[in-house]
Amino acid sequence: MKKLFLSAFLFIAFISVHAQVDVDAQKFANTITEADLTKHLSVIASDAMQGRETGEVGQKMAAAYIAEQFKMLGLVGPVKGDDNNGFYQKVPLYVSEPGNIYVTTQKGTHKNFDGLVYFGSTETPGEVNKEIVFAGTGSAQDFENLDVKDKAVLILSESTWGWRSAARTAKEKNASILLVVNSSSDADFESLVERYSSSKGRLSLERESSDSNDGLFFLSPSLAEEMLGMKIEELKTGKKKIKPAKISYKIGINVREVPSENVLGYLEGSDLKDELIVITAHYDHLGKKGDDIYNGADDDGSGTVSILEIAQAFVDAKNAGKGPRRSILFMTVTGEEKGLLGSKYYSDHPIFPLENTVANLNIDMIGRVDPKHEDNPNYVYLVGADRISKQLNDISEKTNDTYTKLTIDYTYNDENHPERIYYRSDHWNFAKHNIPVIFYFNGTHADYHQPTDTIEKINFGLLRTRAQLVFYTAWTLVNMDHRLILND
Repeated sequence: MKKLFLSAFLFIAFISVHAQVDVDAQKFANTITEADLTKHLSVIASDAMQGRETGEVGQKMAAAYIAEQFKMLGLVGPVKGDDNNGFYQKVPLYVSEPGNIYVTTQKGTHKNFDGLVYFGSTETPGEVNKEIVFAGTGSAQDFENLDVKDKAVLILSESTWGWRSAARTAKEKNASILLVVNSSSDADFESLVERYSSSKGRLSLERESSDSNDGLFFLSPSLAEEMLGMKIEELKTGKKKIKPAKISYKIGINVREVPSENVLGYLEGSDLKDELIVITAHYDHLGKKGDDIYNGADDDGSGTVSILEIAQAFVDAKNAGKGPRRSILFMTVTGEEKGLLGSKYYSDHPIFPLENTVANLNIDMIGRVDPKHEDNPNYVYLVGADRISKQLNDISEKTNDTYTKLTIDYTYNDENHPERIYYRSDHWNFAKHNIPVIFYFNGTHADYHQPTDTIEKINFGLLRTRAQLVFYTAWTLVNMDHRLILND
């Protein structure tokens, strides 16, 4: 009880003090300027960076630019044994690309992209033969009374992405492979073939094991009919009983290493220097597709350049004798677009102990306005601030009320929101270790993951204000007397 009373007293005292404007914080926040944000983004989101595809030359160029900016600011490269002054944490990635893949039915053999598309990165030890079980549309109810263990499960997905939950269920029930028909016609299926045949493969942090059942086959309607010996329409209506059917298939995967890098800049604190605030943004994007360059000015060029400006503001403060009490790690991570790979690698191989990490502030897309806020662009979505430490959420709100006065939208913080944003950016790899996080986000827009996400569409005034909110919040966290109080 005494401990609880002391914590409450410290928190009330902190809030009452924090409500007053800190003139030093305000002074250095004002060094974050539209001109500097524009200067950096003109490089990061330029055509020369070729879309910053993970492991490709454009990503390497962006990493070099960020590291050089960190060096010029006077930040320390904290990675020992690195060949770029300690600013790179090397992230070994592996790309799994389709090799010898085929399916054999009673009427013949079909190779990958000929009526079928393999989606996954695991292989079979040779050709395997499996009984086919029909599981309707792949709903939980459809699986309820089926024995699918070590069998091939065929579903007719009613939507483009409806197979995802079926894939999870099939894996939980130890099915051997999932067969998905989600195209209305063979012509429709060809667009899926075109999309996947141009893919550069799936990146991961580890070589996949050969005995996993993570993979699945997309099938054209005609190939599914060939397998089953009946029409899809007959299968849908249930008027004709499905005949016993089997499938033979082989999955071969070629794996090669694709080295990449997180870029880290460290600013040492004073009396609480062993504790750490980590500020993150991902600097990778989608690369090139044909002649189109996916510049990713908002996603996440906006977060990347915000990191550079926030770092400069803290360095200026330290040079003026107003340095942070806690240390700060500024980190731009790779491979977010491939599955949060860079931040996962850091959390698995931290440069600084995770138990000393007080909080993570993560920035991913803060330079645009989504359709919902066209009439009120002075906003930001915040996600996760109250999940692990409600005190962090209170600090965040008080900081915004005192300085930036944005409208904070918590739509995506709803635990039941279907987009599940809390799990979809790099903060998650800190949150899963019970480290308090805040995710700053402007929502999606028509240019999201399109080659039209370019610099001229960035609202630099709004980008500046949102970056300043991150700075002010970090300023409070690095200078407060005690660590954040975690939720019970």
